[in-house]
Amino acid sequence: MDFKPLITLLAIVNPLAIVPFFIHYTQGFSRQQRQRTVMVSAFSAFAVIATCAVIGLQILEFFSISLASFQVGGGMLLLTSALSMLNARPAEAKTNDQDLSDNPARTSIAVVPLTIPLLTGPATMSTVVIYADQAKTFFQHAALVGYGVVIALATAICFTLAEPIARFLGQTGINVMTRLMGLILAALSVEVMATGLVKLFPALLG
Repeated sequence: MDFKPLITLLAIVNPLAIVPFFIHYTQGFSRQQRQRTVMVSAFSAFAVIATCAVIGLQILEFFSISLASFQVGGGMLLLTSALSMLNARPAEAKTNDQDLSDNPARTSIAVVPLTIPLLTGPATMSTVVIYADQAKTFFQHAALVGYGVVIALATAICFTLAEPIARFLGQTGINVMTRLMGLILAALSVEVMATGLVKLFPALLG
């Protein structure tokens, strides 16, 4: 059994690196809301990987979308999230009574941006689609779906540990970390967009 796709996916998704973003987006959440966000994020990560493994190629072909275009769009979405984190009051601005209510808008952050594009962005999706294209048997496709389960479990474990990490850092530490990760995310988003743009416009290489 080939575990190379699993190792590659774990390296790309890297849920431990997304913990700072989870802390940022769930500030002010109750314990129940945070646990719900963990579960939704983990399941969404599995759903994205499983979907890409089973019908990813067909979806891209149906909409006539190239992987390069997918990278550019995902990079723009990442950059939007990065800019919000670099604002003067990125987290504090969300802590009002309406935002703290348990409504679909609060739950949706588990899907966007935590799952898409932070956990399972264009790199993850394109990787799964590439491995799905290489898979020749039903067992190989099933293995890719199974790897999605492993990714979901890793995500749930890392996000569950975010609460004690947040208590250890305190509000000041979280604010500093948020801005630092926002800067890093901005750089990553530019890299993702640049890779896609070069594929779309080879002349950019000079």
